[in-house]
Amino acid sequence: MEERVKEHQLKIRMKSFTAKYNCDKLVYFEEYGDANEATIREKRMKKWKREWKVKVIEDMNPSWMDLSMNWKLN
Repeated sequence: MEERVKEHQLKIRMKSFTAKYNCDKLVYFEEYGDANEATIREKRMKKWKREWKVKVIEDMNPSWMDLSMNWKLN
């Protein structure tokens, strides 16, 4: 998971959401052992209304703190 966060922070994929909108904080995440399950979940969440996504984030991280800030990503 740390590698994926690093890719997003460094904007490695220039057409990604994080690069396009200059997102620099990890405020929510889910872990999956299977990449296919993670992809299915991500596609489902992309269809949700923004209000639903905000609620899920705030249930896990009410202050919207950068959850990766204490990770060693180098």
